Amino acid sequence: MINTTRRNLLRGGALITAGLATGRAMANGPDPLITEPQDWAIYTGDGVDATPYGMPIEYEGGVIRRNVPWLTADTISSINFTPIHALDGTITPQGCAFERHHSGAIALRKEDYRLMVNGLVETPSVFSYFDLERFPRETHVYFCECAANTGMEWAGAQLNGAQFTHGMIHNMEYVGVPLRTLLFEVGADISLKNWVYVEGADASSNGRSIPMEKALQDCLIAFKANGEGLRMEHGYPVRLVVPGWEGNMWVKWLRRIEVIDRAVESREETSKYTDVLEDGTARKWTWVMDAKSVITSPSPQSPISHGTGSLVISGLAWSGHGKITRVDVSTDGGKNWTIARLDKQGDRKALTRFYLDMEWDGGEMLLQSRAIDETNYVQPTKSQLRQLRGENSIYHNNCIQTWYVNEQGQAENVEVS
Repeated sequence: MINTTRRNLLRGGALITAGLATGRAMANGPDPLITEPQDWAIYTGDGVDATPYGMPIEYEGGVIRRNVPWLTADTISSINFTPIHALDGTITPQGCAFERHHSGAIALRKEDYRLMVNGLVETPSVFSYFDLERFPRETHVYFCECAANTGMEWAGAQLNGAQFTHGMIHNMEYVGVPLRTLLFEVGADISLKNWVYVEGADASSNGRSIPMEKALQDCLIAFKANGEGLRMEHGYPVRLVVPGWEGNMWVKWLRRIEVIDRAVESREETSKYTDVLEDGTARKWTWVMDAKSVITSPSPQSPISHGTGSLVISGLAWSGHGKITRVDVSTDGGKNWTIARLDKQGDRKALTRFYLDMEWDGGEMLLQSRAIDETNYVQPTKSQLRQLRGENSIYHNNCIQTWYVNEQGQAENVEVS
């Protein structure tokens, strides 16, 4: 009688897998990692006091943020790109999460922090950090993407790596107080014709105008990320979170919220962060980050290193309009598409991880991914975007990305017509 219980099936599968692994090792001779004693199995490891704050092991030393030196004139107004090619899942560790600053990252103590709420309010108020902690708080996972992410690619394939083409993004779990809570607390005039103007405590202040409707919807005054205090470069001790909208509006070191009856039209929402069209006119108020995706592996910084056979294609998709409902993957430059497997249904306005499991025969590939969100918006090709925007734009480039993979498994940033 054959016993086909789940436990036996799983045990049998494990034995088969182990046998295959042993067979491969024996084919190349005895494996010294199995046949010879290793130091880690003989000697004790580090004590618990050796690393009071846990850091990545030295073998993961290459998983770091990087910048592009020629992209900005000075590092005090620059960008650090997330190593999305080396990460998996969806949550970005704070230590390697994208950040953009306009006048350097400042060190501001909790004890010295103040947030003013004024303008069209009944009770103009100033809150300390510790005042904010006393309000009811919420926890949400959101992506933060710079409007200039992929901006260098308008005129052609420029930067060779997912970290550099799409790494101006992170996805973290934020904890904080809803902006609407503070507005209600001070008796703000919440008429939908009004706006809120927010600015930071750093030298640039980075003032931005936000429609009242968005302010009341889901904006968060955040003081924790991934369970711990914000990093200095992410706006410690308090930043604004504006889910689904361009990262420039996520003002760091938030110091003032003013309720006003019209948009301020500051530098960062007029001469910057507006979309220049092909005829030279500028389109304002394009805050939402449309559906977008990218294959992170294989990619130029993450080539195929194991040869032919089983291959897991992995990537990220996101939309400022809500949830990602489907991702298609093409291996032939968009001629044919296969629906990828979503690892799990992500939160709204958060990153979603997708996978496509396949067998690679060593042939050349033109890898692409195409995201679709809950509004049925379909990620466009670069040609479709150029028909409307030309080639001299900067912001909101959510085009389909193409990686050419050669027979050796190396990948390169290319365009397909």
